[in-house]
Amino acid sequence: MKLVLLSRLAAEGLGTALLVFAGGGALAVNAQTGALGHLGVALAFGLVIMAMVYATGHLSGAHLNPAVTLGFALARHFPLPLVPLYWLAQLGGAALAAGLLRLLFGEGGRVSATVPSGSVGQALTFEVVLTFALMFVIMAVATDTRAVGQGAALAIGGTVALGALVGGPVSGASLNPARSLGPALAFGVGEHQWLYLLGPALGALLGALAYQGLRAARPPRARGKAEE
Repeated sequence: MKLVLLSRLAAEGLGTALLVFAGGGALAVNAQTGALGHLGVALAFGLVIMAMVYATGHLSGAHLNPAVTLGFALARHFPLPLVPLYWLAQLGGAALAAGLLRLLFGEGGRVSATVPSGSVGQALTFEVVLTFALMFVIMAVATDTRAVGQGAALAIGGTVALGALVGGPVSGASLNPARSLGPALAFGVGEHQWLYLLGPALGALLGALAYQGLRAARPPRARGKAEE
């Protein structure tokens, strides 16, 4: 049992590390070369999430995000006692990847840290709303048997890419406390990091509860039709 848990935690840590390395690396590469552009960076975040959901979903659930773990737990789709362990694995993986980015790019890797470009209110609102959308999609494809499970990675990766495309210029579109805290620790960026904890946590909670509420309010069964 302990070996299974360690395997799950290792998968979470590795998946989160690759998310931060690929996404943060895309930001650093684009700042250095200009080769990717805003669309390319957004696609990098979406593609790495898609790949990691495919690769680790069957191992750990592929949360890769402390806010998602919290949303699952509060919606009773994940054991509460495992939440701190998943958080440690996710944050450890993010910090390791951010440290590697600093080693590779030096201070040029600082662009991987999330800081608001607009006002704090704008950034917080984007983080809440976009994480709400992400958690809503995750709840649909990961917890509801009526959804198309084989497309889960595409749906989740696409939502992350969309969030990065729309919210990146305003808040950095973190949607993930680990994705923000890893680079913040590596590069000493402390200002406004609270909003990258509060925003995703609140958005994930609201997204999980919203989907739970909609799922509970199912329409009446048609006469003579078997319940799905």
